[in-house]
Amino acid sequence: MPEINVVPAGDQALALEFENRIDPEINSKVRAADYYLTRESKLEGLLETVPTYRSLLVYYDPDVWNYVDLKEILLNIGEHLKDVAIPNPETLEIPVLYGGEYGPDIDYVAEHNNLTIEAVIEIHHSSTYLIYMLGFVPGFPYLGGMSSKIATPRLENPRTQIPAGSVGIAGSQTGIYPLESPGGWRLIGRTPLKLFDPSKEDPFLPKPGHYLKFYPISEHEFESYLQV
Repeated sequence: MPEINVVPAGDQALALEFENRIDPEINSKVRAADYYLTRESKLEGLLETVPTYRSLLVYYDPDVWNYVDLKEILLNIGEHLKDVAIPNPETLEIPVLYGGEYGPDIDYVAEHNNLTIEAVIEIHHSSTYLIYMLGFVPGFPYLGGMSSKIATPRLENPRTQIPAGSVGIAGSQTGIYPLESPGGWRLIGRTPLKLFDPSKEDPFLPKPGHYLKFYPISEHEFESYLQV
């Protein structure tokens, strides 16, 4: 187990930092720490945890903990993680209407990579993506596993308004905009599914540590989803 570093993150939070790289094995350690602290440990006064690519942010109640004491405990969390049985990940299937007005940058992605639009779609939906973390806006999944064959640089000038559900590519990553927002990713399609719904008890559809799989749909199927 690599050494864990613990650093302050404001006056009511700290971060457990694992190795400084993006890697599924490192992310699984983040998940194990998250699961241990929220499900198995008997530590009171932990308010919230936020997993990232290679660290875990832990918010704590300052009436229960001070930073020095909690840091000392969490520095030794590694000895517990080897025995943590993380639940098996699930695969979230995401329907996507590729191209046209829903994916205005798919032509550029194809041209940039010397591919046809059909090949871009095939490559994009053929992969299974690890959901490393959620961020940027609520429910935005940062995904690992995209083929380098369709890697494309971001827009030089980001759009000020991107529709919710837009599926994009930025560099070697792909992701989905859960809310209408600005952004600089190359848009290749759109999903009719809501990734973030604050009216639900669990507002987030994607979950860190699970997997995501895209599949193409027609415009008629897209409209049918919206009517449900």
